Amino acid sequence: MRIYGRAAIRRAISAKSSPYYGIFADRFSFFSSNFHSVRHKDRIFSPNLRRDLSCANELDEAIFLFRKMVRMRRQPSVFEFTKQLQVIVNLKQYSVALQLFDEMRQSAAPVNEYTMTILINCCCLLKRVDFGFAVFGIFFKQGYNANVVTFTTLLKGLFLDGKVAEAEKLFKQLLTLKLCEPNDVTILTAIDGLCKAGRVHTAHDLLLLLDKTIYKPNVKAYNAVINGLCKTGMVDNALELKSRMIDKGVSPTVVTYSSMIQGLCDFRRWKEVKNILNEMVNCKIPLDVVTFNILVDAFCKEGNVKEAEDVLAIMKQQNIRPNIVTYSALIDGYSLQGKMDKAKEVFDSITGNGLKPSIVTYNSLINGYCKNGKVDEAWRLFLEVSSKGLDYLDTITYSTMIHGLLSEGRNADGWKLYKDMEARQVHPNLYTYNILLEGLCKTHQIAEAFSFLRVMEDKGLSPNIITYGILINGLCKDGKLEDAKILLNELPSKGLKPDNHIYAIIIGSLWPLLL
Repeated sequence: MRIYGRAAIRRAISAKSSPYYGIFADRFSFFSSNFHSVRHKDRIFSPNLRRDLSCANELDEAIFLFRKMVRMRRQPSVFEFTKQLQVIVNLKQYSVALQLFDEMRQSAAPVNEYTMTILINCCCLLKRVDFGFAVFGIFFKQGYNANVVTFTTLLKGLFLDGKVAEAEKLFKQLLTLKLCEPNDVTILTAIDGLCKAGRVHTAHDLLLLLDKTIYKPNVKAYNAVINGLCKTGMVDNALELKSRMIDKGVSPTVVTYSSMIQGLCDFRRWKEVKNILNEMVNCKIPLDVVTFNILVDAFCKEGNVKEAEDVLAIMKQQNIRPNIVTYSALIDGYSLQGKMDKAKEVFDSITGNGLKPSIVTYNSLINGYCKNGKVDEAWRLFLEVSSKGLDYLDTITYSTMIHGLLSEGRNADGWKLYKDMEARQVHPNLYTYNILLEGLCKTHQIAEAFSFLRVMEDKGLSPNIITYGILINGLCKDGKLEDAKILLNELPSKGLKPDNHIYAIIIGSLWPLLL
């Protein structure tokens, strides 16, 4: 891969419009000393260290072996150091890797451009991309060149750190200042990062812009935008982009079609789903487990479990093994129809098919039991999950069970479970708090509900329109219409817009007074 001139990078660093500008002034002390340059021929790895660190499974052993390398009188080559440093990173011990690098520096161990990229990657994965840029600047001043991998790592770091505008600016500077030649990974990092940040239109425009340059987007870049368009409801735009990519000679894959099938299913455009499936058959693109799961889930949500079972049968005929997502969708489908015996039958069949129920599967069945008034069965299943260890329970499990208990009037049990949730450090979310607020309002504990609202806010949660809808409904049912009206009028100042549901609550409460 071509590495561009140092002058171009120097211009990028010094330009005030650059994302680099000012970052290098930050102090990152253990990177500040001069590095032991590897301009000479790499030395041979000492035979004293017989075992390759890439076989190490435990962090302590990995650190011990790395430090043994650093202390050797004849130090290994930069290649060996870099390889072993990467092993620490593969263990996801990013802070440790940075600390071990500091030990390398103190012992004048050799480094190179690959060392730099590993360090930058660690900073980015720790969501300290500012340190990543500092590392880049220090290495650059020591005479090391950056390549496309380095810039792609920085780009990824900006997205991970939520600095989307800076990431977009950096990518465009790579093109305009010719800092490096973006490869397929760089392009995908930029486009996928924009899509995941909700900037689908920007990603779409960037894709079309790149298509007019020598840096042609590949199928993965197109897939990222098509998926983003479908997830944001712009299915027609996705279909149009699919046609465009074919015209450009880029062949869609099963990933392309799966995204479009999901988007079309979300809008119940069944005829077009059938057309897409026929197109896949004509193009000899086989469906995979993801595509089948989309169809199973869509049929189940429509209440058409029979069709979902037919899809499952086709999967098995094509030797595509259903996974835990398939079975969870079926459980949801049967639960929606109130067929809890069938849902439990599917659940029990999971282990017989060589799979282990996930927390999502348990949540599906617990939710089904609760919604069908079988709270005792849900509770027994909840206790079964609890017996598997604290790490197995999640916020959804607790929230679903609390909602089931409160719905059956078992308020004390619901609040006890909430306290247990906090004690086990399973963090409640806004959905959990809304469930508890609704429970208070249903039992006419309006003052307690508003006190609990303050508890939510103190914990850093911002109430949404559903939260205030619950409170307004509670006030209305408690006969406090003036208070409900005051709260309604306060919503715009909170950045919230009343919806039809809230107006229906107000009108429903006033209607008896007008008769």
